[in-house]
Amino acid sequence: MAGPTTAERGDRQQESSGPPPGRRLGKLRLPRLRGIVVLAAALVLLVAGVVWTLYGSKWLRVDHVSVQGTVVLTPEQVRQAARVPVGKPLISVDTDAIAARLRRKLPRIDEVEVVRSWPHGIGLKVTERVPVLLIGKGGRFVEVDKEGVRFATVSQAPKGVAALKLDPPRSGSATASLRRFGEDRLVREAVDVAGDIPANVARETRVVKVRSYDDISLELSGGRTVEWGSGENGRAKARTLNALMKAAPRAGHFDVSVPTAPASSGS
Repeated sequence: MAGPTTAERGDRQQESSGPPPGRRLGKLRLPRLRGIVVLAAALVLLVAGVVWTLYGSKWLRVDHVSVQGTVVLTPEQVRQAARVPVGKPLISVDTDAIAARLRRKLPRIDEVEVVRSWPHGIGLKVTERVPVLLIGKGGRFVEVDKEGVRFATVSQAPKGVAALKLDPPRSGSATASLRRFGEDRLVREAVDVAGDIPANVARETRVVKVRSYDDISLELSGGRTVEWGSGENGRAKARTLNALMKAAPRAGHFDVSVPTAPASSGS
């Protein structure tokens, strides 16, 4: 019996090998393409839902403003100056603009942090400036902080804060010194001195007097005085003054303008 012809063998091989490769790939790619389309559509819907939730819904809108850190200021003063847009979407609140507005409207504020408190709040955390010296002005007092910033005018002097007295002598050299350094520079020098005064002496300091850049003195309780000199070597002068006051507790005047050669006098 004769075997299969060449044509019959070819037909059998074609049947056993299945459809051409291109047709198989096409059938495989179609479900995958459909899956990608479905996934992309789902992602679009998800993003749209998130955007709507953040900006369009009533769920994540500002309905209260909390204030922390106030000492002299009141929370209500801070809220009014901040002007937080209550009722607006929480995500749309410009926190930097609020912080800048608070610093501009309330100079007493040294630092402020504006934070979103999800889901409905804005938090205002403030740090107020602390006066280290007072400048008398027409029966009122200008508060000066540790950086020399004059940040507020009050009618009553805060307790425990020394007065700053700019008292340049009426001489040509003193006038030239004032023009050279400027009043702001002299104020900063006084502030630096106030920051270096030992704590036990600071409690008794009533006046920091500035006659020139290198002529700063302290007036203490009980009529005692301290010649400090310039603002340089403040820590060394503070240590020397402590030692000098212990060695001569009844002295009325102390001179630490040259900390390596201190002196005391009076009783």
